[in-house]
Amino acid sequence: MYEEHIRAAARSMAENMQRSPVPMYGKGLRLPDKGAVIGLLKEIRRLVFPAYYGDPELMTLLAEDYTALLLERIEGQLTRQIALALPEEQEQRAPMLAREVVEALPGVQRLLLTDLDATFESDPAANSKEEILFAYPGLFAIFVYRVAHELYLRQIPMIPRIMSEYAHSRTGIDIHPGAQIGAHFFIDHGTGIVVGETTVIGENVKLYQGVTLGALSPRKASLPGKRHPTVGSDVTIYSGASILGGETTIGDHAVVAGNAFLTDSVAEDTQVVIRTPEPIYRERKHREK
Repeated sequence: MYEEHIRAAARSMAENMQRSPVPMYGKGLRLPDKGAVIGLLKEIRRLVFPAYYGDPELMTLLAEDYTALLLERIEGQLTRQIALALPEEQEQRAPMLAREVVEALPGVQRLLLTDLDATFESDPAANSKEEILFAYPGLFAIFVYRVAHELYLRQIPMIPRIMSEYAHSRTGIDIHPGAQIGAHFFIDHGTGIVVGETTVIGENVKLYQGVTLGALSPRKASLPGKRHPTVGSDVTIYSGASILGGETTIGDHAVVAGNAFLTDSVAEDTQVVIRTPEPIYRERKHREK
């Protein structure tokens, strides 16, 4: 039926699947549906910013009725996905967890409105808040983070990370759902930003492209539970800066220059400046013709 080289390759791959440390074949896996999780994010965005992403026909309803309709729909979809993410013996917890997440969504919306304000106030290139809502990757990544964080807080497996990696793939911004981030958060450009799981960020913080809030290598980490830095309020961190380690704290009102590499704490009201590398100029020799 199959040529020998096809059969040999198939036999080898089947053996790989059998030896794999994770399940590789069969219908017995209980996993959330990645497409459904992404669909949930889109539904929540319709709920949070209805004038921009909602269904115009549904918005003929009163705002409260429109919101109730979507909340009910989101709760049902979320219950199904949480049940698949939980161990089978715990799936009865799914309705309660979904309800808790739904009850948290008004607070998520309030936080996102502060993030929208921060983006408009901080970016002189932003012509309007409407433009930010439609086009800015930073606000989209923050939106996904704030939703995923609510699931992370309730120790729901896998789904928060599916959400955050969807935003990562869309924007180049990698915010772990476990990070704690205060109100009025601004990301400019955003490409290459990494915010680790145990990062704590205060209010009114600005991050520019390429910033890493990361961990030191495990053998150097002195705080097993806190691997990533703490950033105070009213802090600005410019592009390309790397701030590493669970004991590293950036104090309130500090400014960290671009391309800084910090593993030590910075006091409040401090500006970290990086010495400009000295350029070297050499005369170019023209190629002989």
